[in-house]
Amino acid sequence: MDEVEVVVAHSERATLRVGDVFLKVDADQVRIDVEVEAMALAPVPTPEVLWRKPPVLAIAAVPGTALGRLGEPSTASPAAWAAAGAVIRKLHDAPLPPWTGRRRRDPDELAAELDGECELLVTNGVLPVDLVTRNRQVAEAALRSWTPAFTHGDLQIDHVFVDGDEVTGVIDWSEAGRGDALFDLATLTLGHEEHLGDVISGYGTDLDLDVIRAWWSLRSLLGVRWLVEHGFDAFAPGCEVDVLRSRM
Repeated sequence: MDEVEVVVAHSERATLRVGDVFLKVDADQVRIDVEVEAMALAPVPTPEVLWRKPPVLAIAAVPGTALGRLGEPSTASPAAWAAAGAVIRKLHDAPLPPWTGRRRRDPDELAAELDGECELLVTNGVLPVDLVTRNRQVAEAALRSWTPAFTHGDLQIDHVFVDGDEVTGVIDWSEAGRGDALFDLATLTLGHEEHLGDVISGYGTDLDLDVIRAWWSLRSLLGVRWLVEHGFDAFAPGCEVDVLRSRM
């Protein structure tokens, strides 16, 4: 019998793997609804939905291996990164989904949340004030108007699977919706700045690199405290705190 592997588990949701089946347990049914509908609409390779019985969603594993892991060097080829860029462009060019998405995207709302989080990071001694201040300045470039695109919303590097130089699947669509295309690209390349050029070459259009870098800072500032409180190590080499330090 296949062993049960805990892929991720925290107070909001858990994902288990049993053989070639992933079981996603999520008390937030809206999040599961979004994931199922987004996979059906997205014009890119996605996992097969095997069955659904709330609060559990069963999906099939996609072939290949993850493009990489945050905090580790990626062994994927530049061509594989470029292929990921091309797939993301196809998603962003697709018709908008009928829902707005769960991520906060209003610039004023996002700025207020960011300022509050920066204050907590300093007040609670999580990060030094100079590191927070510098990255808050960098993050300012992301606080602007943008044209909505069909976005994944949480396009972490280990959510994109490749086999050789071909993308075989994109997983974890619970944050999908109308969003900022550059946020997806920044999320994919977070901690892997050396592959940004490969992704852009596959994406096939000029992009504002200052906004992508701004999203690196913004996402990291908003994520560090949550990660620490949920048992993840944002201070590990190559992870969120190192991303912030790289802007100094």
